[in-house]
Amino acid sequence: MTEQGRIDTHHHIVPPQYRDWLISHGETAGGLPIPQWDVDTDLAFMDSQGIQTGVLSVSTPGTHLGDDAEATVWARKVNDYAAEIVKDRPDRYGFFATLTLPDVDGALNEAARALDELGADGIVLLANQSGTYLGDPAFEPLMAELGRRGTAVFIHPAELPGPLVPGVPPYAADFLLDTTRSAINLVLSGTTTRHPDIRFILSHGGGFLPYAAHRIALALQTHQQVNGIQPAMDHETILAELRRFYFDTALSANPDTLPTLLAFADPTRITFGSDFPYAPAKMSAYFTQHLDAYPLDDQQRTAINHGNAQALFPRLAR
Repeated sequence: MTEQGRIDTHHHIVPPQYRDWLISHGETAGGLPIPQWDVDTDLAFMDSQGIQTGVLSVSTPGTHLGDDAEATVWARKVNDYAAEIVKDRPDRYGFFATLTLPDVDGALNEAARALDELGADGIVLLANQSGTYLGDPAFEPLMAELGRRGTAVFIHPAELPGPLVPGVPPYAADFLLDTTRSAINLVLSGTTTRHPDIRFILSHGGGFLPYAAHRIALALQTHQQVNGIQPAMDHETILAELRRFYFDTALSANPDTLPTLLAFADPTRITFGSDFPYAPAKMSAYFTQHLDAYPLDDQQRTAINHGNAQALFPRLAR
């Protein structure tokens, strides 16, 4: 049976002009063609999956294709477009605002405009920007501001900063590594410790972070010891920091993955995700059906489907 009233924190928007712009630059979303999007089709999908509210976000490659000024123009355009959708249907939509990283000044300006003027529910950031990950010191001014505001930040993977494997599209496996790398980088850089009020949401069940968390934590402890990095964190501290992330279920809810996610993550920090429309309707529904069939108790099911997201976004609480 389809659970009703879900809040989908991994739900993409593709403004038509933005799609045309990306295609004119030969861009894809990690190897995926840029899909078409419209409200009617989106709402029909949401209704079929029992999704009450979708928190809209722009996917990779974002708006920074190499030019700061162009990135600013397109970040404003996509955020204005998303804000109008939310204004028309506040019961069905929220949105994560797109910024201009690696242009930090532009990102700070657009974050303030989107959060203060447009009413954005949070911010979407790519896990890496041309090889620079979110814990890099260059991005610290933005992280400090988002921490001051207590912002919800949705981290979406991008293409890895390295050569592709022939025949293996980035979205099949590289996206999972990119999300995992970003989480590690945020912890090891001390970003999550310095700015504990940022609510980071990791895509796709956190990549493979829950599955490999203990190995990662011990490896990072050893790395710090071998390289004399101070102040160093022991593996238990690292694990505690990793558990502070939120994790969405997009393309990750299945009988093999859910046990590890549920064992590792804080149960109040798992949110429902569909990844529509980059995940076609049938593909997304496959994972939602597995989530509905999984033996959760009523409290767990309610928390994942909407309770945890309502705590993140009080505006969306029914």
